[in-house]
Amino acid sequence: MTSSKTPAPPRRVLILGAGFAGLSCARKLANDPRFAVTLLDRTNHHLFQPLLYQVATASLAAPDIARSIRQIVEKARNVTVIMDQVETIDPAGKTATGTSGRTYEWDELVLAVGARTSYFGKNEWEKHTLGLKTLAEAQNIRRCVLANLERAERTSKQDERRKLMTVAIVGGGPTGVELAGAFADLIHRSLKNEFRHIDTSTLRVILVEGSPAILEVYDPDQSEYARQRLTELGVEVRTGQRVSDVSEECLHFPNGDTIEAAAIIWAAGVEAQPLTRQLGVEPADPAGRLTPKPDLSLPEHPHIFVAGDLVRMKDIDGVPVPGVAPAAVQMGEHVAKVLKEDLRLETTEYADRKETLRPGFRYRDKGFMAIIGRNHAVVKSGKLRMRGFPAWFAWLFVHILFLIGFRNKLFVLMSWAFAYLRNNPGARIIVHPPRDVTG
Repeated sequence: MTSSKTPAPPRRVLILGAGFAGLSCARKLANDPRFAVTLLDRTNHHLFQPLLYQVATASLAAPDIARSIRQIVEKARNVTVIMDQVETIDPAGKTATGTSGRTYEWDELVLAVGARTSYFGKNEWEKHTLGLKTLAEAQNIRRCVLANLERAERTSKQDERRKLMTVAIVGGGPTGVELAGAFADLIHRSLKNEFRHIDTSTLRVILVEGSPAILEVYDPDQSEYARQRLTELGVEVRTGQRVSDVSEECLHFPNGDTIEAAAIIWAAGVEAQPLTRQLGVEPADPAGRLTPKPDLSLPEHPHIFVAGDLVRMKDIDGVPVPGVAPAAVQMGEHVAKVLKEDLRLETTEYADRKETLRPGFRYRDKGFMAIIGRNHAVVKSGKLRMRGFPAWFAWLFVHILFLIGFRNKLFVLMSWAFAYLRNNPGARIIVHPPRDVTG
């Protein structure tokens, strides 16, 4: 009489966050019957964050850069999507509890919850500024800037008008530079003939950076090119100026100078989500990011993996891993690779040592890109350096390539082409305007 071995139950994998890292991991595990994957996110959509600033500056509509998570993984029969937000993690009990009250059990946990805006310990500044990490925040920036222009058109008070027609952006990294260039294009060119009582060419877009140069991760000549291009667009670039305080509609500096602006956008820094503090792992920096082992698991927690913006590490070749979308995608795929390798080793004589035999993460550098208004960008990738229109075209191609879903790629390409030919972005509707605009 023969006996059949009972197949092992599928390994329960809980992925927190459906950003680039979490979604990439889930897709690599899709339809593998050895895994039962739960993909949990506080929203129901995957967001293409590199284009978030284009929603904020009315160049694209929100649906152009977001897609339903369920649609993306609908053919993955072993992947369950849950809309919830985890507030507690029990590493010993291998459970996580959401704000809904539901408890999720796991055998393997993938923490890919991303980052949030950092105010460098001055969290009271948040109420006076606009962040840019979510679709809601992008729409809030657009609503605020457009509503301020409507107020400026209506008021006869010059001091009030001056403040309403000032946009201050704190942070000279790619997000701040791209926002500044897009706002300058939108207001000085696209909107120049649409108002009767204000001259949109007088609107001030001020970019404030505490370091000596903007785009510091780029080569010095690329940084200077970006500065010159922004200046040509009418942006006031102020480097070497650290913000000392933020009050209502006002930035303060150590020398006593101030900038009054009805729209203050904070793009100066990020920090890890506070959920990481529950793991008992010492943060790698003041931003709360974590340094995992080479296989992306946490020290003392071989079944908890981290990926994406909350990671600070060097890969197995000693290359620093940047907080960009391609790195997050690669980390998510690597975690899936490790999980599959663990299962394979369990059926071999190496089962007891599988965690020591895990492959280390190697980052494949895809470079950096930043767009600087219409037709201009800078690219740094390996030994390749580009700027101007060729860099802008490369930026457009790469971002279309990375968008998830054919519909998204087609719609964004059509929206860009139409807006480019007309030189007139169309996503300028104010939804839920402030009460003093509607009366």
